Amino acid sequence: MGKPRREHPCNWGYLSFGLRFLTRGLALAGGLVSMISRGPFGSQWFCGSAVLILHGKGWESRVGDICLKLPLGLHRAPIVLGIGVLQKCAGLIMGWLLGSAVNGKLLLLPGKFLLLPSKLPVLLSTSPQFFSLQMMKFAWDNYKLYALGKNELRPLTKNGHIGNMFGGLRGATVVDALDTLYIMELEEEFQEAKKWVEKSFDLNVNGEASLFEVNIRYVGGLLATYYLTGEEVFKSKALELGEKLLPAFNTPTGIPRGVINLGSGMSWSWGWASAGSSILAEFGTLHLEFLHLSELSGNPVFAEKVMNIRKVLNRVEKPQGLYPNFLSPVTGNWVQHHVSIGGLGDSFYEYLIKSWLMSDKKDSEAKKMYDDALEAIEKHLVKKSAGGLTYIAEWRGGVLDHKMGHLACFSGGMIALGAEHAGEERKQHYMDLAAEITSTCHESYAHTKLGPEAFRFDAGTEAMATRLSERYYILRPEVVESYMYMWRLTHDPKYRQWGWEVVKALEKHCRVEAGFSGIRDVYTTTPTHDNMQQSFFLAETLKYLYLLFCEDDVLSLDDWVFNTEAHPLPVNHTNFKASVQQ
Repeated sequence: MGKPRREHPCNWGYLSFGLRFLTRGLALAGGLVSMISRGPFGSQWFCGSAVLILHGKGWESRVGDICLKLPLGLHRAPIVLGIGVLQKCAGLIMGWLLGSAVNGKLLLLPGKFLLLPSKLPVLLSTSPQFFSLQMMKFAWDNYKLYALGKNELRPLTKNGHIGNMFGGLRGATVVDALDTLYIMELEEEFQEAKKWVEKSFDLNVNGEASLFEVNIRYVGGLLATYYLTGEEVFKSKALELGEKLLPAFNTPTGIPRGVINLGSGMSWSWGWASAGSSILAEFGTLHLEFLHLSELSGNPVFAEKVMNIRKVLNRVEKPQGLYPNFLSPVTGNWVQHHVSIGGLGDSFYEYLIKSWLMSDKKDSEAKKMYDDALEAIEKHLVKKSAGGLTYIAEWRGGVLDHKMGHLACFSGGMIALGAEHAGEERKQHYMDLAAEITSTCHESYAHTKLGPEAFRFDAGTEAMATRLSERYYILRPEVVESYMYMWRLTHDPKYRQWGWEVVKALEKHCRVEAGFSGIRDVYTTTPTHDNMQQSFFLAETLKYLYLLFCEDDVLSLDDWVFNTEAHPLPVNHTNFKASVQQ
C-alpha cells in the first residue's frame, strides 16, 4: 500500500506554457519549461491561473497554470513578491507577482499590471485550490492562537470550546486537522499539531463520551495520520483509545450503547434515544476503524465486535427492507420505525459500501447489505418534486416526511461510488440518480451558495427550509463531499464550478476576524454568526474542497476510503471476516 503522492497537484515543478513574442518581425517560442524544482517539504506553494500579456507590434496573451514555491514565512509578510522564472530560448524573462497578506491569506491583485523593464506585465488570479489551502491555514492559525488544546475555536469571542461529546478528551480540532494539514503540505502547522499530540494529548480522562464521535474523529484521525506518515505516536494513541471504547459493547446483544465513560468503562444510551435504544448511524459507523485497529494491534477483538453487529442486523426483520434508526441493545429489535438517510441513519449505509471497498472487494456481505438497502431506499424513499428535483424523503412507520437534511446530501457521492461497482445494466442508472440528488443539494444552496440544515418539498416548496429552526449552516461538508466524488467519477466541470461557489460563499459569509463561523440563516446576506468553528470544518469541508481541485491520484479512490469524518484509510488486502471466523 503506497503512501499518497506528496507532490502538489499543480503540474509539479513544470510549467507548460506557450510564449509568442513578436517584435520587429522576431518570433520567439517557448515550450515545456522547468520552472521550479521539487523543493523540500516545508516550502509553500501558491498556485493560480496566469495570463501573460507580451508587448510588441503584434502582441497577444496566453493563459496557463502557474505555481510558485516560496519559503515558509515569506507569505506572512505584509507585502509579498513572488518570483516566476520563465525560460525561453532567448534567455530568462522575470515576472513579478504582487500581492498582500491579509489575515494570513495571500491576496493577489487581479487586473493590476506591474510593468517591468522587460515590458512584461503579469496578471495572476488565485485558484480554488489555493483558497482552500489558505482557508485551512487561516482556520488552523486562529485555533492555535486562541484555543489550542480545547476542542473547538469560538472565533467571535476568541476563546476555546470544550463541550461534552468527548468525555474529557481535548484537542478535537488538532486530531481532526492532522491529516488535512499533512495532505496540504502545511508542514509547519502539521508539526505544531503533532507536537501537541505527543506532549499534551491525555487519554486518562473521565466523562460522558459519544462512542461514535470519539471513533470517527479521534480514532479515525489518528489512524489516517499514522497511515499517511508512518509515525508510531499516532498508531499507539489510536490503539490505546480504541481499547477504551470496547466496554460499550458489553450488552446482551453486543450492540454497543452510545455513551461511554472512558475512565470507568460504564456505558449507557442517550437520554433522548427512544426506550434506551442505540442509534443505527452510531453503532453502524465503527466498522472501518475497528478493522484497522485489529490489523495494527494483531488483536481480533475489534473486528469481532463489529462483525457481530452485522449478525444482529442480518437476523432482525427489516420493514420493507429498510433499516430503522433505533435498535434495542438488549433485545436486538427495532424500537420504532423511523428511517432516514440523513441524521441517525446516514453513515451506516456509507460504511457498508466502503467496508466492501476497503476489503479490496472481498467483503461480499457488506456489498449485499448495501445493494439491498439501496434498492429499498429507491423503492420507498426516493421521490421527485413537482419541480423535477429528486430527493430522499424520511419514513415514519410508512408515512413519508418530504424533507432532506443537509447530512443526507452525502448520499449523492455514496451512490456514485457504489455505481462504479454495480453491474453494467445498473451503473448508469445509479450514476444518474447520484447526479440528480447532488443537483438537488446544489439547489438547496441557491440563495447564498450555502445551504440550510434541512430543506423541504411540500406545499409548493422546492429545496427550501420552511422553518426558522432549520435555516442554519454550521460549516457542514456533505454537499462538497458529493461534489468531490461526482467530479472524480465523471469529470463534469460543473462540480468544480459548484465547489468554487462554496469557497467564495464561505469567504464571504463565514469568515470572521479570527476564524470561520457557522451562520444562523442562509437566506440573509447579512448573517448572524454562531461563534463556532467546528472541528469537522478542518477535517472534512476544507479537505473535500481541496481534493475537488486536485488531480485524481492525490488520495486515489482506488487506494483509499474516507471514513465519515473524511479521514483516509487505505484499502486493506486482508480478509478480516475470514480471519475472524477461523
